[in-house]
Amino acid sequence: MTRIYTFTNQKGGVGKTTTVVNIAAAMADWGRRVLLVDIDPQSNATTCLGVDPRTLPSSIYDVLMGEQSVTEVIRGTRWPGLDILPSAPALAGATVELNRIADPRERAEHLKRVLASIDDYDYLLIDSPPSLGVLTVNALSAAHAVIVPVQCEYLALEGLAQLMRTISLVQRGLNPALTVRGVVLTMYDSRTTLSRQVAEEIRKHFPRQVFEAIIPRSVRLSEAPSFGEPGIFYAPRSSGALAYRMLTWELLRGDGYTPDWAPPAGEATVQLTTEATENF
Repeated sequence: MTRIYTFTNQKGGVGKTTTVVNIAAAMADWGRRVLLVDIDPQSNATTCLGVDPRTLPSSIYDVLMGEQSVTEVIRGTRWPGLDILPSAPALAGATVELNRIADPRERAEHLKRVLASIDDYDYLLIDSPPSLGVLTVNALSAAHAVIVPVQCEYLALEGLAQLMRTISLVQRGLNPALTVRGVVLTMYDSRTTLSRQVAEEIRKHFPRQVFEAIIPRSVRLSEAPSFGEPGIFYAPRSSGALAYRMLTWELLRGDGYTPDWAPPAGEATVQLTTEATENF
């Protein structure tokens, strides 16, 4: 069965797109067939995979508007096993168009119907906008589970509570089977007390839902999008790339896969992913 995960956080700048792109890349590198679905009008995930959204002849907007089929718009990437259903700036207009649909369920399940015809992937990973609007609700309605990247800063805690309320509303009204697959701690800086405190607080509130792997602040991860590459390929030996490998390994093992890789022996996961500084 194809697993559909939506990556969401209404707070921008938390590493959401970086997380979905690198997980998708690592999954594909370990033999999974992955489709990254970019439903964010900013099109950052599309750019991160080396596709220029400004020159695309068609995008997910055309699919949502019924002008093209989803198979016509899916594009391959230069990494085997990793495809993308790209976004473009025109997708911003879909918010207006979808809100004109009178029936609430039809309005919220547009993306779900589009993705229903796709069955030749192990994973569909949806990158949603940094908002709680109609596109994000569509992404939540279409998913089996949610992965929530959370920046290790104080205001992230406030936003996380609001997001969990939205997920609860979607569960009750649109998608009862929706679950929270996990919370990813991002932009962690082990040199600051604040990062450690926020990480502890999030683990206290979600004791069984926070991934063990922690994503550090990393200049290499920040550089990768300008080269149109996922960080795990752009700087494979960087601390950020290692952290995303470990996160993906943890996710796949939880889903019943056994990737042909393991964290370096003799070192704890948290040590590996939190000792990095911004220079790595």
